[in-house]
Parts: sequence; C-alpha cells; structure tokens
Amino acid sequence: MSIKVFNTLTRAKELFHPLEENKVKMYVCGPTVYNYIHIGNARPAIVFDTVRKYFEYRGYEVNYVLNFTDVDDKLIKAANELGEEVPDIANRFIQAYKEDVGALGVQEAVHHPRVTENMEEIIQFIEGLIEKGFAYESGGDVYFRTRSFNEYGKLSHQSIDELRSGARIEAGEKKEDPLDFTLWKEAKEAEITWESPWGKGRPGWHIECSAMAKKYLGDTIDIHAGGQDLTFPHHENEIAQSEANNGESFARYWMHNGYINIENEKMSKSLGNFVLAHDLVQKHDPQVIRFFMLSVHYRHPINFSDELLAGAKSSFERIRNAFENLQHRRETSLNLSEDNDQWLNEITMQKQQFISEMDDDFNTANAISVLFDLTKSANLYLQGDQTHTDVIDQFTEAFAELAGVLGLRLKQEDELLDEEVDSLIEERKQARKDRNFARADEIRDELKARNIVLEDTAQGTRWKRG
Repeated sequence: MSIKVFNTLTRAKELFHPLEENKVKMYVCGPTVYNYIHIGNARPAIVFDTVRKYFEYRGYEVNYVLNFTDVDDKLIKAANELGEEVPDIANRFIQAYKEDVGALGVQEAVHHPRVTENMEEIIQFIEGLIEKGFAYESGGDVYFRTRSFNEYGKLSHQSIDELRSGARIEAGEKKEDPLDFTLWKEAKEAEITWESPWGKGRPGWHIECSAMAKKYLGDTIDIHAGGQDLTFPHHENEIAQSEANNGESFARYWMHNGYINIENEKMSKSLGNFVLAHDLVQKHDPQVIRFFMLSVHYRHPINFSDELLAGAKSSFERIRNAFENLQHRRETSLNLSEDNDQWLNEITMQKQQFISEMDDDFNTANAISVLFDLTKSANLYLQGDQTHTDVIDQFTEAFAELAGVLGLRLKQEDELLDEEVDSLIEERKQARKDRNFARADEIRDELKARNIVLEDTAQGTRWKRG
C-alpha cells in the first residue's frame, strides 16, 4: 500500500509503515468534558474518524483510542459553580459528546479511557520518571525536568532557548526551572483528590495521555493525533514524558487538523462567536455538517458560516439525488448488454482515483471531487434511453462504498409522519412521568437521528424538523 501521511514531527509527507503488519495503533486526544463540545472539537472527531475508516477500508485493523479528560481545573470550576460533583458533570457531558458526534457519523473508539479510571497507571508513570531523574517532588507537587530531555521542542520545532525566554514561574509554583511542567498537583481545598506517594492531589493535564497511551497501545504507537492547538505544549510534553520514561520513540506519525474560523474570525468565547456542536446538529442535517467538514483538507483552516453550510447542503444533495435516481431507475432497467463496458470502466477508474486522493494524506476535499465526477457520470448515463441493471448496480455500489469511507450516508431515512412523532412524544412524556428516563432518552435520540428537534417548554413539548 502507498498511504502517505503528513508528519508534524518531520514536516513532510511520509509513506505509512505500521509497527505491525496490517495493524494501526492510533491515539487521539479527546475533549475535556465540562460542557458541550464546540465545532472546533467536532472537527478532529470527524477528521480522525475518517482516517480510521479509510485505514479499515484499505484492510488495516485499527486500535483507535480517544480519551476523556474527566478531571481538571475547568471541571472543578464547573462543579463548584453548579454545586455538583465532578464525576456527575463528566458523566453528563461524556454522554452528550457521544450523542453529538454519533449524530455526525463518528464511530465509537475501541477504547474511551478516562483519567479518573486510570489513576494507578498515572501515578506509576510519574514514579518511573522520578526514579529515572526526569521528575522531582516539590512541596506536594511533582514537576518534569524539561532540560533533562535533550530533544524537547522537536515536535513544535522550537529551541530550548526560545522557550526559556517566555517561561515564568507562577505564584505558588515550586519549580527548579521556569520550563518545568506539572505532573502532579497538591490538593487544594474543596477539590477532588487522590492519594499518592506525594500526598493527596490530582494529575496535571499532560501526563494522562502518556499513561493511557502506554496502557492501551504500548510504549510506541503508530499515530498520535489531535487539533493543531495541541502541538505545543501538550503533545510536546507528552513526547518528553513518554520517551523519558519508556526509553522508546513515542509516536511514529503526528497528525494535526487545522483551526475553524467563524465568519473569517478565529472562534473564541470572548468574541461571542462560539458555536456548540450540540446546537448545530439540532438545527442542521448532521450529514451535511460532516460533508462540510470534509470538504476542506484536514490540515487547512476551515471557515464556517451559515452561507457556507447552505452551499454544502446544496452540494451534498446533488450527490444524494444522483444516488436516489439510480435506485429509482433500477426498477425499469434492462439486463446488461456488451456495449456498456465503457461505463463500467469509468466507474472503476473513478474508484481508483478516489483511493489515489485518499492515499495522499487523506485528501477528503479531492475525494469529494471524485464523488462529484461520479455524480456527473451517473447523471449522464441516466439521460440515455436505455439503462442496464449491472451498470446501475455498479454505480450505486460505488456511491455507497466511497461515501461510506467518508462516513456519509446517502440513503435518507424514511420520514416520520406527524402523527408518529406526536405518538412518540406522548410515549416519552409517560416515560418521564414513570421515571423511566432511559426510555425517554431513547425516544429523544431516535427523533434526533430522524432530524426531529424537541423543545421542552412550560407549555409542553414542541417539535420541529431540523
């Protein structure tokens, strides 16, 4: 196979060679689950799910790990503000994450490790770094000696001197060097904590991924991925911790997706242009959102606006309409005649072109262009006086196969009738009255998947088609 991956570490495209034949060990940094995810979090979820799907399409077995950060400063702050426990907030937003990215066609990971469920491994990892002289305890905190790792800065391509000029020791920190970063934090009042050899406390942010990647994938993995904003310091620190502790190269390929801008401005809470994926999937067809996200190469920035999303909807419908027209025409098609070889050859060539584009660093933008070429060919074929079952079947299978690699579903779900929706809402109302919240949630999810948005108001539950 000839799949090429752009490696952030080397800043070059490289042929992909896995550690084990036909197997991929892939770790993706997941969200901090203190709130609903924004569309910036949704992009890597979609992008690397597509990378996974393509590897599987090409015959690889993918051990795909995506973690949940279920304890950190943001979660603790949210718990204090809401008067809730950290695990309760984490559980709620982990479920919300799964529902929202599930609506976007994202497959669940093989493993979804959580920080709170891997505390023993995290503590052992820190102990190993201390024993090897790469870390030290100071007043209940534990820090990593950044200068002790000679290759620090190799991922972000920064020198230690450049990093030193901007480093500071914050109030309350007990570091030997401003560049050192936290592995373990001493307990503070009213915080969730765990027992450790250094007293009660909790882990720093960076250590969790190193410990969980080691546990679920081993000392060296094939691909580590995440958003571009994680390159430094998070992934840089992961490399230092993991390679110092394990004595092995941590990840062979590093993949990072680009930023999302809103109306040509960087998305941020301070600008008030913050878009939650949870809101987006209720207002728009999730398949269109996924299509939109994949219409730009994953390493490039993508600009989001309602106008651009409307354009994506129109484009996606062109492909979907061609697929549906093929299905309708099949009922009146004839058996294959010999003069249709040119169409079968064209379908084969377009499938090969799709593979060629995806082999080139998962270029979904160009792969979608191939789907448009397939659409043009199918529409041209359908304009003929006679169509033949084998050609129709080959076109239909090609559409389903290639769109499926991108996680796009072309066959639309049968639309629920108004009375069916009303009936399900009544059943949900009764389930909530009976405190059968599991069934009530099932009904909401079923309706959401069928593009029905529910709004619970003081006057009752209202619904609309998304």
